[in-house]
Amino acid sequence: MTNPLLADWATPFQIAPFSQISDSDFAPALEDALAAHDAEIAAIAQDVSPVCFDSVIGALEAAGGALEKVLSVFFTVAGADSTPAREALQRAFSPKLAAHFSRITANKALFARIETLWAEQDRLDLTDEQARVLMLTRRSFLRAGAALCGAQDTRMAEIKSRLAALGTSFTQNLLADERSWFMALGEDDLDGLPQFVIDTARAAGVEAGADGPVVTLSRSLIVPFLQFSARRDLRQKAFEAWAARGANGGATDNRAICAEILALRQERAALLGYGSFAEYKLETEMAKTPAAVRALLMEVWAPAKDRAIADAAVLRNMMHADGINGDLAAWDWRYYAAKRRVAEHDLDEADVKPYFQLERMIEASFACANRLFGLEFAPLDVPLYHPDCRAWEVTRAGRHIAVFIGDYFARGSKRSGAWCSAMRAQAKYPEAQTPVVINVCNFAKGTPALLSYDDARTLFHEFGHALHQMLSDVTYESISGTSVARDFVELPSQLYEHWLEVPRVLAEFATHYETGEAMPEALLEKVLGAATFDMGFQTVEYLASALVDLDFHIGAAPADPMARQAEVLREIGMPEAIVMRHATPQFAHVFAGDGYACGYYSYMWSEVMDADAFEAFEEAGDPFDAPLAASLERHILSAGGSRDAAELYGAFRGRMPGAQALLKGRGLLA
Repeated sequence: MTNPLLADWATPFQIAPFSQISDSDFAPALEDALAAHDAEIAAIAQDVSPVCFDSVIGALEAAGGALEKVLSVFFTVAGADSTPAREALQRAFSPKLAAHFSRITANKALFARIETLWAEQDRLDLTDEQARVLMLTRRSFLRAGAALCGAQDTRMAEIKSRLAALGTSFTQNLLADERSWFMALGEDDLDGLPQFVIDTARAAGVEAGADGPVVTLSRSLIVPFLQFSARRDLRQKAFEAWAARGANGGATDNRAICAEILALRQERAALLGYGSFAEYKLETEMAKTPAAVRALLMEVWAPAKDRAIADAAVLRNMMHADGINGDLAAWDWRYYAAKRRVAEHDLDEADVKPYFQLERMIEASFACANRLFGLEFAPLDVPLYHPDCRAWEVTRAGRHIAVFIGDYFARGSKRSGAWCSAMRAQAKYPEAQTPVVINVCNFAKGTPALLSYDDARTLFHEFGHALHQMLSDVTYESISGTSVARDFVELPSQLYEHWLEVPRVLAEFATHYETGEAMPEALLEKVLGAATFDMGFQTVEYLASALVDLDFHIGAAPADPMARQAEVLREIGMPEAIVMRHATPQFAHVFAGDGYACGYYSYMWSEVMDADAFEAFEEAGDPFDAPLAASLERHILSAGGSRDAAELYGAFRGRMPGAQALLKGRGLLA
């Protein structure tokens, strides 16, 4: 019987047949797919015909289809619906995959054909896109160590394998800590909690098998608990558990893993001739140098820190007025900030949340995509990997564009955070394929599911990534969709958040879950007026994480990352009542893999562009200006990595932006 992962998928739009796939299918399918890919690579490397683009780069683009199918399914379920069996498979697969891809980039015969093609490119009449793919392919081989020989070559393969295993262990340790901890709440422990938080806690208690409501380490539950619970002792207990993820000692402690990862990254960069991992990593990004990154972060740090210190004084006075002496603590900030928002903006999260139904926010994200880009969304009835998942067919003018899958609710089997991935990326070579794109979030389940304003922003953010994938229009998969510089990839996602703030969008879709009435205009004005409330806190907690990440990778790897983290925070004058958004042992962006390593700054780098880009729509006087939307699609959303990121942005905006639009958007200008 053919393994369903390797069979032709006779499903609508060739969506993975999840209902036919069992965990026992993954290991044998991976072995077969790896063998098939090995054979394809060998054929390309051993080809004795004269080199041409299609026989080398085109063949590499076409290879690995079976492996891609297997991994797209496996990593989707491993991240969003983990089980002990899948975690064991992931631990087994990680070093095996690292070794496989190391063999490809270490294949001297293959690299020689790429080098020959590179040397002869001027006579080959390549298209601009082909020239770009050739350059990127050669660069990726060089950066993977293709030019290394002997012991250095062997050591590079060992480093990659070990890093893959460590990244998997880091992720699984963090998930284990998040999954295992909860705090039971008695009826006397609910003081101050609005009904939506109580309902979420009761639902979490059912999932945890507890007799009553509980607080878990899911952000969608613990953040509102910290905002509203009048019990300072319980806020402290919950916050300390949240902050301790990955650093609890024992088998799930990530601190030694972080130290080893940083040391191995430094060694890898040195093998390739770079002075630091930061130099290696940033070479291919828009920022180019660690100095450019630090300059941006510190330009924003000073006004953000000043704002946060001023805000802390106000919150401390509020706490003292409650009869609590001493310093404001990290578990106090959100509680008193929520009270302050009520006092200064007459805005209470409990009043706002009934207007942010998940269903209506999904509709809003779709409607904006329709008005901007003409996309239409029709529900699809197809088996998916979890009952919470839903799918839509995306069309434009009757033509199929993509399949979009949404997996919105928090559960114990899902890693924290939110993300977008393409289970199949857009491409035209060797044959046309349309994308299958998934957004994964961790919203609290409810009847109906109600979002915070930040949750709604997250939904729009991830859908911005999805649009980058769905609207991609390039020939080669390696430059499709979000295959762009890391500090450019967040531009479409962060830019799309701005449409949530458009008053007419909220007026239409922010409707009360019981009455169906639109959000009152006065409340809408308060929501928009408070958009930059507590922005000192939000900016400081983010920047602290970005600066620690950068510092970890600039020089010698720290023997004790926790000690170096503390030193960096002292050096920048971190306000005492604020902690890093992601402390080192839980910093999955940086330690679950290399994607955002020395790259967490990229959210702010992209925000400089997204603030400036949305100003173009404001200058046009219409957030749905058709010519601007067409330009945005043509130069950014459909272009993928077909051109340099700075060139793409310049084509859309006519210039590169400065940080002033960002500071203005965050309300941090003096």
